[in-house]
Amino acid sequence: MMEGMGMLAWILLLVSALCGQDFTDLRIEKLAGNFRFTDGPVWSKEGFLLFSDVPNNRVVKWTPGIGLQTYRENSAGASGHAFDAQGRLISCETRNRRLVRKTKDGWEVLADRFEGKRLNAPNDVVVRRDGHIYFTDPAFGEQLDRRELDFFGVYHISPKGELEVIAKPKGRPNGVALSPNGRILYVSNSDERAVYAYDLDGAGRASQERLLLTGIDGPPAGIRTDEKGNLWVACNQLAVYSSQGKLLKTIELAETPRNCAFGDADFQTLYVTAMTSVYRVRLNVKGAIPY
Repeated sequence: MMEGMGMLAWILLLVSALCGQDFTDLRIEKLAGNFRFTDGPVWSKEGFLLFSDVPNNRVVKWTPGIGLQTYRENSAGASGHAFDAQGRLISCETRNRRLVRKTKDGWEVLADRFEGKRLNAPNDVVVRRDGHIYFTDPAFGEQLDRRELDFFGVYHISPKGELEVIAKPKGRPNGVALSPNGRILYVSNSDERAVYAYDLDGAGRASQERLLLTGIDGPPAGIRTDEKGNLWVACNQLAVYSSQGKLLKTIELAETPRNCAFGDADFQTLYVTAMTSVYRVRLNVKGAIPY
């Protein structure tokens, strides 16, 4: 089902300079294919990549020199993932409608209800270095039919486990990311084809909601930031924006990208989940290190 490292397909794209970085020889490498829908890539500082094979209800692990392995079966429709500073995996379980964290004994529930009502379907999550967690809670497809909440939410969980809602947007929030210094939260909105920004204080509280990106080509999903503060947005292509909202470059893939994550020991490889396949591209800019 999966393509091994000996079957890597190389696609050479020529692009111009980006924010002072030389991207004239940008290579996008296909790691594996024939999945049903991939999402939620995340790199572990232990040296491997995790991503969700959502309809097949599992999480897949890719390790350099080893290849692909099943990391978690019966993943409750796991979508987005993040590691905290202690290396603990946090996952959005769309089928169980909850946010969970991996422990030695299983999975600890971090959030499954707000004001007594079940969450819609947590989709993506990011963790700040000091332990503050931010996640989106939209609803897609059949998830819309079983909602108990009358809004789509963006949430914050403090290190003490306190849950608060940051925003109740009209459209559905999807991807979530932090600026390199952890003081700005970015949230993509699929229905509005936009990205919102929020200022974060030392206690993790959000304020100053503002519209940063509009008119994105296709519904934006996963987003990440690099060390320079640029945003990498998965939409109809990979779209790269400055922190001021200026479009810097679009990068075409063979499939529509749905999410992305920086990885490798130097954090200079971007891993992209794109519908039925997973790709990676070497860059000469580092990702913003989240842990």
